[in-house]
Amino acid sequence: MNTPGRCNAADLLESVAAVTALPPFDRPPQETRIIVGMSGGVDSSVAAWRLMQQGYQVEGLFMKNWNEDDGTEYCTAREDLLDAMQVAGVLGIELHTANFAEEYWDRVFEHFLAEYRAGRTPNPDILCNKEVKFKAFLDHALTLGADGIATGHYAQANHACAPAELLRAVDANKDQTYFLHAVAGHQFSRTLFPLGDLVKPEVRRMADACGFANSRKKDSTGICFIGERRFKDFLERYLPAQPGLIEDDHGNVIGEHSGLMYYTLGQRQGLGIGGRANADESPWYVAHKDLARNVLIAVQGHDHPLMLCCEVSTEPAHWISGTAPQPGAALTAKTRYRQADQNCRIQVGEDGRLRVAFEQLQRAVTPGQSLVLYDGPRCLGGAVIAETHP
Repeated sequence: MNTPGRCNAADLLESVAAVTALPPFDRPPQETRIIVGMSGGVDSSVAAWRLMQQGYQVEGLFMKNWNEDDGTEYCTAREDLLDAMQVAGVLGIELHTANFAEEYWDRVFEHFLAEYRAGRTPNPDILCNKEVKFKAFLDHALTLGADGIATGHYAQANHACAPAELLRAVDANKDQTYFLHAVAGHQFSRTLFPLGDLVKPEVRRMADACGFANSRKKDSTGICFIGERRFKDFLERYLPAQPGLIEDDHGNVIGEHSGLMYYTLGQRQGLGIGGRANADESPWYVAHKDLARNVLIAVQGHDHPLMLCCEVSTEPAHWISGTAPQPGAALTAKTRYRQADQNCRIQVGEDGRLRVAFEQLQRAVTPGQSLVLYDGPRCLGGAVIAETHP
């Protein structure tokens, strides 16, 4: 049986010595109380264990962000809570629970629906981090007497700066700074990221050695309130579909769509466009949504000119430090998660909106998604994409 807070595998302790330096919170770890957001997944479980190895006073908190009494049988909250309880039992720590469903609905889901009504494609995970995980959860943890919080995100925080800087994770394949760019630096000053120096296989190895039942649990993908169902089936419960026509780039009608909100720029599958007498056999892609006419524009060719842009304009930007970078600074950007860094230069308007020019043409940049900016390893912040400029 595992001793609470320890793993049987002695070799795991060697990796603990390599943990990225953690902030003191003005007291030694033994006098510092950290509450870990425990989702029932392997990442947050190992995050809690690593902090215990550092000597912190560790507790867990399971967040319920979606009410299951609305017929959403696809949400796995019940199973996730049981997994979190099993891990807390192995570690011998207290597990709190909190219901942030109201905050999630008001601050995240309403915005999610509004964006789809406007024909854009939002990223609710970014807003969830900003409004729930690093605001509602952090505030709740502080009311419980905690000195700070920790999560299982793959990211790093530089607490030598005030406010703290957000840095990329060592595991570039798992780095989650894209989803964290809208959080404020002063909130990162109260946050620990114990997995920032690890790669995912090592995390699973640690969880297995610790005896966590979730050590082989599949990584969660997508959004809890959608779960494993078809996205279209979920969305039509809240937004009425408005079918319309699909046209090519010359204005010819080539099909019908079931509602603009169900399609994303660059999408290839699910268009239902068959072979056409005056067209070649190249696949069709979504290139534009004409909201005024409720028409979907589709083109042939992966790199059709209508799919490409060299500049984008954004909504007002959020800067983690609170200050925009110097004008003309050479930065890199991502317009979607897992995209390779793209060299760019930015202009910041008086209203805080950005004009971002790229060195290379960008494909299928999508309004409603986020453009996130980096200076080397530092994530500076970002903004929601408003429009593209071909």
